[in-house]
Amino acid sequence: MWPHCEPGKERARMRHKTRGAPFYVMGAPHTHVGRLRSFMSETRLRAYKTKLALNNQERGWCVRCAGTARWCYNWGLDAMKTAYAEGRKTSVLAEKKRLNAIKDEIAPWLREVPYVVLQEAFGHLDSAYQNFFRRVKNGEKPGFPKFKSRKNARQSFALRGNVRVTETAIRLPCIGWLRLAEHGYLPTRKGARILSANVSSEDHGRTWYASVQVEEECAEPERATGEPIGIDLGLKSLAVLSDGTVYENIKPLRAMERTVARLSRELARRTQGGANWAKTKAKLNRAHAKAANLRRHYLHDISAQTVAKRPRAIVMENLNVRGMMANGHLARAIADLGMYELRRQMGYKAAWNGSELILADQWEPSSKRCSQCGAMKPNLTLRDRVYVCESCGVVIDRDLNAALNLAALAPSQPA
Repeated sequence: MWPHCEPGKERARMRHKTRGAPFYVMGAPHTHVGRLRSFMSETRLRAYKTKLALNNQERGWCVRCAGTARWCYNWGLDAMKTAYAEGRKTSVLAEKKRLNAIKDEIAPWLREVPYVVLQEAFGHLDSAYQNFFRRVKNGEKPGFPKFKSRKNARQSFALRGNVRVTETAIRLPCIGWLRLAEHGYLPTRKGARILSANVSSEDHGRTWYASVQVEEECAEPERATGEPIGIDLGLKSLAVLSDGTVYENIKPLRAMERTVARLSRELARRTQGGANWAKTKAKLNRAHAKAANLRRHYLHDISAQTVAKRPRAIVMENLNVRGMMANGHLARAIADLGMYELRRQMGYKAAWNGSELILADQWEPSSKRCSQCGAMKPNLTLRDRVYVCESCGVVIDRDLNAALNLAALAPSQPA
């Protein structure tokens, strides 16, 4: 079974390119040769993220823990870089032990913060180095670990140990009980074991969220048997499904455009680094965070509603989003869609619900092929919103035609 995170981030994923067919397959188990197979088990890793309802004292405590985690991470990174420059062999674990030995001299205030905050900060640094070496080995862009800035809008710290949850509160090690803004979301049922917690803020410590990683027992999902669904993504309509469902493009960043533009002008007039500059910067970050939350919520609605229809296969195009954003005229609009995030959500939700996600090749001519007779229309342009087939005479919406062609790529019979 894949270890999954969140309705959010998959910790790992197997992927295999199908030989002799223009698509990838992800999702429920099947027997087709060359396609991906997922092995379901009794346990699943998942993360639940919810908002905290904190008072000023609790909010200040979270800011203090996040600052401690950032300081420890930066101290360890500086120690590692210094040792490398001097030719000394060391490790993240060795530097953590050295800090424990001298922290009463250089940073006695570390005693006032739970030790697990320091421990997890060094764990994140070790993961950053492991990822760096892995990318170097694979010939990818290395991405050496960077120092964390206190001016960054995102602040976070991680905790392990005795994490407990109720319907209305969460208990964090050495911190105590914190109230939840949303009641009944975190798992309290038997069989759900909480492994760790991450507390984070996206707006300079004004609003805080708790994300808990849970190991939960789950039965193997019953294989979905509904008709395949093709999904065509675009700028006019974010997603058009082959069953006729249309999800419009809500343009969350466009909705905040006037606010973002005003705050950006205000920020440009401020003296960089000053108190008023920091206040305006925080307002601007909150505006971007609001747009991101609107987008993420809308994408979760689309993916959840699609998977709830129980299709045996969901077919999407394997779009090169980064390449599409090379067009300077469309880059902002494409980034505002969240195409890859929607594909990612479809992947793990399909696997959890017995469906499979098929990724069609990015060069698949789904828009130019007639969904009724299969005739090609090579001169189709982006301005043509209605597809008129010159062979069979069918008149159909361009996006719906593409979605039907994508649905036709799914296997005719479930394995």
